[in-house]
Amino acid sequence: MQYILLIYGNEAAMQSATESQVAQMVAAYGAYSEALKKAGVPDLDAALSWAARCPGANAGTIEVRPIWAM
Repeated sequence: MQYILLIYGNEAAMQSATESQVAQMVAAYGAYSEALKKAGVPDLDAALSWAARCPGANAGTIEVRPIWAM
């Protein structure tokens, strides 16, 4: 089973972020995405663990949903 992580954040906060803050977030998501791709997220427990480590989890909410094969 594959899972998708839906990230809910504060749009106003992102729009008011400094260039430095945006650069830090982009770098954090880049590293996170690469590690996530390598890991493969094999099951729900792994998906929940990765959701907790998502950079967006620091200031927002992460929802984990299964992706059903069609």
